[in-house]
Amino acid sequence: MNDLLTIGFAGDVMLGRTLDRIISARGYNYPWGNVLPLMKTMDANIINLETTLTGSTKQLIKTFNFKASPDKVRSLINANVTIANLANNHILDYEKEGLLETIETLDKAGIKHVGAGTNNEMATLPLLISKKDIRIGVIGLTDNEPEWKANTGPGTFFINVEDKTDREKVLDKIENLVEKTDIVIISIHWGPNKREQPTQEFIRFAHTMVDHGAHIIHGHSAHILQGVENYNNRLILYDTGDFVDDYAVDPELRNDLSAFFILTVSKLGLVNLTIVPVRIFQYQVNLAREGDYNWVINRMKRLSSSFKTNIDAEGKMYFNSTLSAQ
Repeated sequence: MNDLLTIGFAGDVMLGRTLDRIISARGYNYPWGNVLPLMKTMDANIINLETTLTGSTKQLIKTFNFKASPDKVRSLINANVTIANLANNHILDYEKEGLLETIETLDKAGIKHVGAGTNNEMATLPLLISKKDIRIGVIGLTDNEPEWKANTGPGTFFINVEDKTDREKVLDKIENLVEKTDIVIISIHWGPNKREQPTQEFIRFAHTMVDHGAHIIHGHSAHILQGVENYNNRLILYDTGDFVDDYAVDPELRNDLSAFFILTVSKLGLVNLTIVPVRIFQYQVNLAREGDYNWVINRMKRLSSSFKTNIDAEGKMYFNSTLSAQ
């Protein structure tokens, strides 16, 4: 009998700016509201960490710079965050010092990370972990901030989706991971803000990554939810939206309404996905209720239907776990 493993996927987690001060005043658990008990039940949780954890004052000149004091890593620990993607457009907001301190802070806390590092080798290095005898491989990528691409110095695992060489580099890493793992996850920060649908180019690349062995694509960057796809019995989360932050709310796109995605897997493959609607309010994420709950479920049903993927009224979709192992 195969053990079942639950993995929680969340979108952008931004604990900086106002939220940094709120956490100092109200405690490390405050950002997670009543979602916290659910996160603690997961065997693993994967987020996009949309902030640095640093005391650096070497601020880059850009529109938004995000940092939280390093002690806020305790919020991630308390929320059972297992893996943080660092390949995004904020991890170098406070230059290489901010990135390096973030990495050091996560390492000391025992939180794994992907997508950025001290040089190209470390930034592109896949993560290998094992839970319940299920071997998981994770790669972190971004198409944001090309000048932050790691080389001999610190940076991110940057990929230009339009560039064949960049694509092939990722596909080679996926194929190598397939030989060592049972489940391969790609966490990718891609595309522009507030876009409801992925481009055909992104869809093709997501399909290609699955065709080369990826089981799960964990997308983020748009700040709003996009559809999910059951593609050949694998899961594509095109964009998981925002999970917690201090951002202004768009009254039409409703970037304050998002979801926590719970994926159940076994050694044979994917079993089912549960979409749990959430709402960000007063710098805290909580389980969505009534109208907000229905808004998220209906949105995900509508956006996912374009991929011929069925989401039921309870936010569930199912996989054929026997086929997914083939």
